[in-house]
Amino acid sequence: MNPAPPAATAESPYAWFRLVVSLALMTLGGAGMYAVTVVLPRIQADFDVARGDASLPYTLTMVGFGLGGILMGRLSDRFGVMVPVLGGAVGLGLGFIAAGAAQSLWQFSLAQGLLIGLLGTSATFAPLVADTSRWFTRRRGIALAICMSGNYLAGAVWPPVIQYFIDHGGWRQAYTGIGAFCLLVMLPLALVLRRRPPAQPGPEPAAKDIHHPAAAQGERPLGLSPGTLQALLCVAGVSCCVAMSMPQVHIVAYCTDLGFGAARGAEMLSVMLGMGIASRLISGWISDHIGGLRTLLLGSVLQGVALLMFLPFDGLVPLYLISGMFGLFQGGIVPSYALIVREHFSPAQAGARVGTVLMATLLGMALGGWMSGAIFDLTGSYQAAFLNGIAFNLLNIGIVLFLLKRARGTGAGHARARVAPI
Repeated sequence: MNPAPPAATAESPYAWFRLVVSLALMTLGGAGMYAVTVVLPRIQADFDVARGDASLPYTLTMVGFGLGGILMGRLSDRFGVMVPVLGGAVGLGLGFIAAGAAQSLWQFSLAQGLLIGLLGTSATFAPLVADTSRWFTRRRGIALAICMSGNYLAGAVWPPVIQYFIDHGGWRQAYTGIGAFCLLVMLPLALVLRRRPPAQPGPEPAAKDIHHPAAAQGERPLGLSPGTLQALLCVAGVSCCVAMSMPQVHIVAYCTDLGFGAARGAEMLSVMLGMGIASRLISGWISDHIGGLRTLLLGSVLQGVALLMFLPFDGLVPLYLISGMFGLFQGGIVPSYALIVREHFSPAQAGARVGTVLMATLLGMALGGWMSGAIFDLTGSYQAAFLNGIAFNLLNIGIVLFLLKRARGTGAGHARARVAPI
């Protein structure tokens, strides 16, 4: 008798097949994030509300996404990843159907925030990332990069598809169709994840981990208390994602205001997030060579440059080019936070601290999505909203520069070149 199925081994063919399924599930689940940005102009017109009010469903979706990640992570730890993914498929499907039938903005917002964000999309992000990390050892980094690219692949695939169905049948029919599609496709895919991951070995020798200054710094990473460093990373995460959300959430509405039409805006969002896939993979390679803090600084500075480019240029071709540039520059920012936590906190703390910092980035996306719409309502244009995003981006850069200075002062900045003793 074989007590364990032969496929339940790390980096086996089944592990790679499971990674492909996880990528597909994350891509499908990402519809919950990006559909609401595409329908924003239609929601505003259909419910006769201001731009800031029309941005509220996105904000609630991202808040639900962030909080749901904690809930789904705990369910995954207790029951295995298949359980939250099955629940997420049901929540996502019913959420889209309910949102498509909404007769008021508050009903639409509730469906987006509770069913799609809290119970749906959240189940296809953090639990799948954590599960993937348990099926790979030597190739864990590239496996995680591939898995997390599903979030951006969703942004590249869904906006033009959704816009096509909106143009040919209306946003309500598009939402109902997405809901039915998610139920039909995601439920069978989730069953592939029924196998439990292989038994985990003990802690790896420190010599194999070139990014582990926390081992030398004890309880004061970068010479700061753990709580202080965590708080600074959370503020940085909120700040960079307030800036990031301006183009991602409002590019479709911005193009509509400029007279280019929602379809062009959806294409720009697709280009932006498609380039984000390449950015995420490239940044992962860069971070292996220069560390998380420097990678975060690089991405934040380049994101600020791209945001500046939106101010003087509003032609169709320049906006396509700037959207692609923005996606290429910012795709590696959020994964850098997980790496920074891994570098500067003990492994025993990494899970909870990564979840908290990533939740801060999602709250930043939520805040920025609403804030940009509110600023538009006050000023009548997106110029001030872009400037607001640039200001938050500068705050993020300031925090990262401060942390890099602390790293140099404690010697942690050179951890890449050190090999800790076993």
